[in-house]
Amino acid sequence: MPKPIIIDCDPGHDDAIALLLAFAHPELVNVLAVTIVAGNQTLEKTVNNALKVLSFAGVQCEVAGGYDRPLMRPLEIADAVHGESGLDGPDLPAPTFAASEKHGVQVIIDAIRGSREKVTIVPTGPLTNVAAALIGAPDIKKNIERIVLMGGAAREGNWTPAAEFNILVDPEAASVVFQSGVPITMIGLDVTHEAQVMAAEVDYLLNSGHRVGVMVGELLEFFGEFHETMGFAGMPLHDPLAMATVLDPTIVETRHLPVTIETQGQYTTGRTVVDFYGVTGKEPNVDVALKVDRDRFVQMVIDAVLSYDK
Repeated sequence: MPKPIIIDCDPGHDDAIALLLAFAHPELVNVLAVTIVAGNQTLEKTVNNALKVLSFAGVQCEVAGGYDRPLMRPLEIADAVHGESGLDGPDLPAPTFAASEKHGVQVIIDAIRGSREKVTIVPTGPLTNVAAALIGAPDIKKNIERIVLMGGAAREGNWTPAAEFNILVDPEAASVVFQSGVPITMIGLDVTHEAQVMAAEVDYLLNSGHRVGVMVGELLEFFGEFHETMGFAGMPLHDPLAMATVLDPTIVETRHLPVTIETQGQYTTGRTVVDFYGVTGKEPNVDVALKVDRDRFVQMVIDAVLSYDK
């Protein structure tokens, strides 16, 4: 039986590829809904990006916009990484279907309450929607199998020296989620920075003759421009790695560790504080990914995006 999942995202180049990875595997996952949050760009743009990518791939499902700002802070976007549209690079046509009229948080709550099986939530953006669902409907916790999120880092940040972008944008929401008692797998920068797709692999997609494959190659070309300025050899596929972990948990190695979110630090707000040595005395609450099989992961992504034209 396919695993029921909800994807909560802020497309975003790597979010778009994560969506394509999920819908390429209906035998493994049943996507109940795609909910959208502001993060990489404003909510209007991230909703439109999700609709455009799914439409281009010939996929239709419930897509619902959620929060357009963090719980307690002004929105910070990543337009330097993802461009003015949030999905710069390919010239995607207008979407062929519209977003749901329901609020994304209500969609999360209704989908979890209505599922006969426990649901896995896959957040690849700020955790605002997920936190709001847990606050507003704490009864849903009993029907959540696990939250497999892209965010955080055990060692180094990327948006500040201490913090990864998704957690930094809404650290209060992240704190709610990490303290919720729901099982969590954290796919952070420790593994996503190792999960790079290289130039030769991008060229393979661009020359594949597959329309979705070429589109993803164009996404990665633009995505790579920013990462080249940061000294990366390739392009880290942050969000697709979280989805790949849902599809095949053996793609990463994890350790069960205590993790708390820093919300008040002058220099460390948004830090996922991972206690490797038990010095805080807190109980482990998160499976922290620390190693990844890069080659197997990248091949999974390539196979998925090329499967749309068969």
